[in-house]
Amino acid sequence: MAAVTKLQIENYVFPPTMVKPVGSNNTFFLAGAGSRGLEIEGRFVKFTAIAVYLEESAIPFLAAKWKGKSSEELTDSVEFFKDIVTGPFEKFTQVTMILPLTGKQYSEKVAENCVANWKAIGTYSDAESQAIEKFLNVFQSETFPHGASILFTQSPLGSLTISFSKDDSVPSIGNAVIENKQLSEAVLDSIIGKHGVSPAAKCSIAKRVSELLEKSNAEAVVNEKPGSGLSTIQ
Repeated sequence: MAAVTKLQIENYVFPPTMVKPVGSNNTFFLAGAGSRGLEIEGRFVKFTAIAVYLEESAIPFLAAKWKGKSSEELTDSVEFFKDIVTGPFEKFTQVTMILPLTGKQYSEKVAENCVANWKAIGTYSDAESQAIEKFLNVFQSETFPHGASILFTQSPLGSLTISFSKDDSVPSIGNAVIENKQLSEAVLDSIIGKHGVSPAAKCSIAKRVSELLEKSNAEAVVNEKPGSGLSTIQ
């Protein structure tokens, strides 16, 4: 796969790759990053810097449907981000604090959005209720000062590994694992989905993935075996 670059959001630099983050044995590439904030009294206040990493198999999977699309087309496509959220590959998300936040503040907002969405589409069951309760409990006594991070590793099978870091390091042991596919996907969807809280991260992902799809397509043409009609995406 083509090389990717690091990204800097405010004072935080997210590396281009993530090797075996907690909950995974795979290597991830930096799909994109951006801030999350709100307009307060006429001024945009940034609360967190968010980076989304994807397992390398994401590129050939996404290429099947999205190669040839511009970054603008991908940014505007709800289906594109849904394919990232639900695709058969692992995802790793790092949420780093620009301003301090308590675990209670963070988890209650995420839980509120998840429950409202599930109820709206009729998929809120006892399993989701129990998963949300576990999610809230994991964060209950946590505080996240400036520079601390919340880390999520999302398995396509439905497990969500949650870990915390007080600096820019990635811990080797998670704080909790919650087995619920809807919750696992909802955490990332709340960031880059239809009503995602970080449009900046969405734009970044669309731009970088569009470029990667273009490069992978070019590499496939270069590496096409004469007479076979088959291409190999590197």
